[in-house]
Amino acid sequence: MSLHLHALKKSFVAPDGSVSPVVDVDALALRDGEQVALMGTSGSGKTTLLHLIAGILPPDSGKIVYDLTREPAAEERDAPTPLAPPAAGAGAASVVLDYKTAPVAAAGVVDIAQLSEAARDVFRGRYVGYIFQTHHLLPGFTALENVLLGMSFTGRGADKPWAKHLLNQVGLFDRHDYKPAKLSVGQQQRVAVARALANRPRLVLADEPTGALDAVNAQQVLDLVRRLCHEVGATLLLVSHDQQIARQLPRVLQLPEVNKATRRPERPATPIAPAAPNVPS
Repeated sequence: MSLHLHALKKSFVAPDGSVSPVVDVDALALRDGEQVALMGTSGSGKTTLLHLIAGILPPDSGKIVYDLTREPAAEERDAPTPLAPPAAGAGAASVVLDYKTAPVAAAGVVDIAQLSEAARDVFRGRYVGYIFQTHHLLPGFTALENVLLGMSFTGRGADKPWAKHLLNQVGLFDRHDYKPAKLSVGQQQRVAVARALANRPRLVLADEPTGALDAVNAQQVLDLVRRLCHEVGATLLLVSHDQQIARQLPRVLQLPEVNKATRRPERPATPIAPAAPNVPS
């Protein structure tokens, strides 16, 4: 699934009544299956841009066009995912699933800027996976239940084998029944990654997914996100301020190159006041 933004704008009203432009994107395109890093400083509109793309926020104007022409047919995506037999001598962590789909069917082009809030919510649950900087797991649910919960917004039945597979793939094959309080911060974020992939999304939006992690856990989470997106054929847009993270993706964009609202106008030179004349006392 490819994504195209056209003349996208979003502003917010400050407490003093002034209008502050936050997003002003002439054009941005992501190809189907592409993995892109978008770099920008804190407060530069990265999260607002992702919220617009995900349909969490409506734009003031412009288009957010999803090309679904390579989307699998409903019966192909909704079919239960069978377990593949593990390799001889392999443990639980090596169990894999065969979720590859048959030839895809055309599903058209959708501009979600034209959808109602309810319709955007349904679209997001069906096609978009979102990874936040903090995990946002429900504390009263186990890791497996948190992943299964991510499937409940599509109206389809829960696919427990796929949920278990995702947890296995993120290294939590022996932590399915653990609640978040019993998991480390890095493990909690890995559950969040699994939850974002629960519906086999066609686009994954990652908002500083490694920002709260140490270097080792950050690298592990990045590797997991990239690998799982590749496995399900999802396009990835990851925003970060960390060059070590961003430069590992095949395509890196600087937010000021994309978002005109972040470009600070050059300050005019301050004129030099003429020296005061020497007035005799």
